[in-house]
Amino acid sequence: MAKASIVLDPAFTVGKTDPRLFGSFVEHLGRCVYGGIFEPGHPTADDEGFRQDVIELVRELGVTVIRYPGGNFVSGYNWEDGVGPIDKRPRRRELAWFSTETNAFGTNEFMSWCAKAGLEPMMAVNLGTKGADEARGLLEYCNVEGGTALSALRHQHGHPNPHRVKLWCLGNEMDAPWQIGAKTAREYGTLARESAKLMRWLDPSIELVACGSSSRSMPTFAEWERIVLEETFDVVEYISLHGYFSKHGDKSRDFMAEADLVGRYIDEIVAVADGVAARRRSPKRIMLSFDEWNVWYRTRDRATRTKPGWPEAPAILEELFTMEDALVFGAALLTLINRCNRVKAACVAQLVNVIGLIMTETGGRAWRQPIFYPFQHAAQWARGTVLDMRLACGTFTAGDGEQFPDIVSAAVLAEDGKSLSLFCVNRNFDLAIDLEIDLRGFDLSNFVESRVMISDDINATNTADDPERVRPQNGPAATRHKGAWHLNLPPASWNVFRFECEPVDQRI
Repeated sequence: MAKASIVLDPAFTVGKTDPRLFGSFVEHLGRCVYGGIFEPGHPTADDEGFRQDVIELVRELGVTVIRYPGGNFVSGYNWEDGVGPIDKRPRRRELAWFSTETNAFGTNEFMSWCAKAGLEPMMAVNLGTKGADEARGLLEYCNVEGGTALSALRHQHGHPNPHRVKLWCLGNEMDAPWQIGAKTAREYGTLARESAKLMRWLDPSIELVACGSSSRSMPTFAEWERIVLEETFDVVEYISLHGYFSKHGDKSRDFMAEADLVGRYIDEIVAVADGVAARRRSPKRIMLSFDEWNVWYRTRDRATRTKPGWPEAPAILEELFTMEDALVFGAALLTLINRCNRVKAACVAQLVNVIGLIMTETGGRAWRQPIFYPFQHAAQWARGTVLDMRLACGTFTAGDGEQFPDIVSAAVLAEDGKSLSLFCVNRNFDLAIDLEIDLRGFDLSNFVESRVMISDDINATNTADDPERVRPQNGPAATRHKGAWHLNLPPASWNVFRFECEPVDQRI
C-alpha cells in the first residue's frame, strides 16, 4: 500500500463554489433534445412532451444551470424559427451537424423545461450568421415584461411573464474554422462589444460571457483572449473556455494526466485576463466560464459526427463512458472546484445522449452513465468553501516524461460550517493508498460516511440492460491513528469522505 498525506486548515481557503459551477449543456445536436429531454408520445412524457424519467434523473444529478441552444448549432440559428405555433414553425437544413431541424422545441419550450426541472437558463446568442440586433431582439423577447413589439409577441405565444434570463453567452467558439461565421479575434471582439452594449442598454441586470478559445490547442490561443478582452473588458463578466479530454490508443497514463492540463489552461487564461486588467490599471477581474467540458474521444472522428440524408435527430456522438473515463472526469471536476475563485460557471457537455451524463432509448429507458456519479457527489457536497490543501503523494510518468500526482483531491467546508467533504481520485491503477489527513484547526466530532466508485474492469460501462454495472457504493470508514485520520483509497477509484465538524465561528 502506498502512503500519502493531506494538510487542511480552515484558515487557508481558495474561495466559495458558485452554484453555476455545477452546470450542463443542451444543444440541438443528435438526440440531446429530440429523444432526450423532449419526446412527445413517450410513456413518461407530460403534456408538453418533456420526458419525466429524464427530469427525475436531472434532479437527482443536481445540475444547476443549463447552457442552450448551442454550441455550434447557435451560430446558424434563427431564434424566431423556434417560437410561436409549432405547426407553423419552419423546417431547416441545419449546417452545424448536417441534420434537419424541425424547430418543434425552441426558446419557450426550453424555459418551461428549465422551470419544471428547477434549473437556471444560460442562453447563447447567434454571432455567426446574425449580429447585435438579433441578440438584442432575443433578449427583448425573453426579458422585457411588456410594452414592446417582441415582448408582446411573447405574450401572444402564451408566455405573459418574462423569462428573466440573467446569464448570456456572446456566441460560441468564434475562433474555430468549423464554426458558421467564424471571425478573427478583432472582428469577434468588436461584434461582441457592440452586441453587449445593446443588450446592457436593454437590460442592465444581465451577465455576459465573451468567447474564449475553443481549445487550448488552437494556434491563436491566448492571443485570441487578449484581443477579445481588450475589446470587451468593460462590458463582460466572463471569458469562456472549452476543453475535451481524449485517450489515444492504450495510453492510460497520458489520459489520466489530461485533467491536470485543465488547471494549466485555467491559469493561463487568468494570466491573460489579469494582464489586460493590469494594462488598464483596473481592479476588475474577469471570471471564467468553462461552459463546455467532458471526456470525449471515441466519437470525435468526423465520420461519426454526421449521418447522410439530413436526418432528424440522428444518433450521433453517443459516447459510452467507462470507469476509466469517470476517473478523468472526476479529476477534471475537482480541478475546477480547486479554482473556484476564478471559475464561476461550468457546463458539462452535454446533459443527455450526446457525450451525455444521462443516456436514453427513444421511446424507451433512461439510465446514468459512470460520469454521472462524480458530478452528482460534487453537486451535492461541494457547495461551500474550498480549502487550500497541501498534498504529498506518489507520482506517475506521462507525456514527455513529466511527473503527475497519483491523487487529485479537493476539500470543501459546507456553507454552514458543520461538515467537511473530501473528494479524492486515486489514479494509481496498481496500489491502494493510505491517506493521512492532518486537519489542523478543525474540531471534528464524527466521521459521517464515505462513498467509493471502483470496478473490476476499468473499461466497464453502463447500458440499458445493465444500468448499474458501474456505480458508487458505501466505502470504508475513516480511522484515527496517533491523532490523525487515515483513509483508504482503492486503486483506480473515485472517493468521497464526509466528516462532521464544529462551525468555524464557534471556535474563534
